[in-house]
Amino acid sequence: MSALFQPIKLGHLQLKNRVIVSPMCQYSAQEGSAQPWHHVHLGQFAMASAGMLILEATAVEAIGRITPGCLGLYSDDNERALGDTLRVMKDVVRNYRTPVCIQLAHAGRKASSQSPWEGGQQIPASGGGWEAVAPSPLPHLQHEVAPRDLTLKEIKQVIQAFVQSAERANRLGIDAIELHAAHGYLLHQFLSPLANQRTDEYGGSLQNRMRLPLEIYHAVRKVWPKEKPIGLRLSASDWDAKSSWDLTEAVRFAKECEKCGMDWIDVSSGGVSSAQKIQLGPGYQVHFAEAIKQVVSTPVMAVGLITEPSQAESIVADGQADMVALARAFLYNPRWVWHAAAELGAQVAAPPQYWRSEPHSVKGLFGETSLGMR
Repeated sequence: MSALFQPIKLGHLQLKNRVIVSPMCQYSAQEGSAQPWHHVHLGQFAMASAGMLILEATAVEAIGRITPGCLGLYSDDNERALGDTLRVMKDVVRNYRTPVCIQLAHAGRKASSQSPWEGGQQIPASGGGWEAVAPSPLPHLQHEVAPRDLTLKEIKQVIQAFVQSAERANRLGIDAIELHAAHGYLLHQFLSPLANQRTDEYGGSLQNRMRLPLEIYHAVRKVWPKEKPIGLRLSASDWDAKSSWDLTEAVRFAKECEKCGMDWIDVSSGGVSSAQKIQLGPGYQVHFAEAIKQVVSTPVMAVGLITEPSQAESIVADGQADMVALARAFLYNPRWVWHAAAELGAQVAAPPQYWRSEPHSVKGLFGETSLGMR
């Protein structure tokens, strides 16, 4: 049987397979609120037969958005709008038991930026931008306006912002939370000495640099129902020789996450250094996930140019990771899971309205009940 299509439990949450729809920023919200675009974008993945659908990086406060178009969950309007989107999806999502996870995030010094198709540059205050915050007053790019370093009081307020967004997510019936500590955003900034040059209890030693993401996890765990899991996405390396945030430190952080009771670890890399040297290629980040999986019992998710079913199957079957998360592959082919199941000899649950699409060469792909369709 296909390893990729075996079920897996994240805490108390059962996933029907190990293919995850990875978060995909759409830069299409208004003041943090989901729009009709999100109904259509997420609706197609609600029917994708994946093990879990993770919503795009969702800011816990307005200044934590990457761009003015980023999704947020920091206001009543945001909560209502996302609730409308989830209601549109509800029948499909629940009928096919696709758990919905939200990735809670804060952009830190990478906030107040243009969308990628507008160039991605920092937006000045004169152009409608806002002041970014960070562990230390160090800009991501040399030509950018430096962020303001957070005071201890403001750090506590950031923690509370994550808590309040988690409470909103629970009211919306969301099944899981992923904390975003990767890609150069605020929690990764605290982890990396390239962005964190504080001299208080949140800077300096690795133990101090890990403090904020772990405090956020504990604070969110207190308000998040015990039967609902919490995971974390980390960058396993800064890909910069000047940084000590590499696989060695990432492994130590992953062990701390395991001690805390984290339900999964989603392993990515990069994003904090403008001088990063990344060696791109199929599955170029999988070795990071494999290294972390070797030292923790917590389920590990691999990401990064995983595009082919046979590639995803081997990652799980060979024990490199417990799950694979895809984004670009799903954008290109929202039916990726169906094609993978057909190639690997597995079955998936699919809406009966689509059973007629089943190719004759893979009869039974959608289960026994689909065989009688004419």
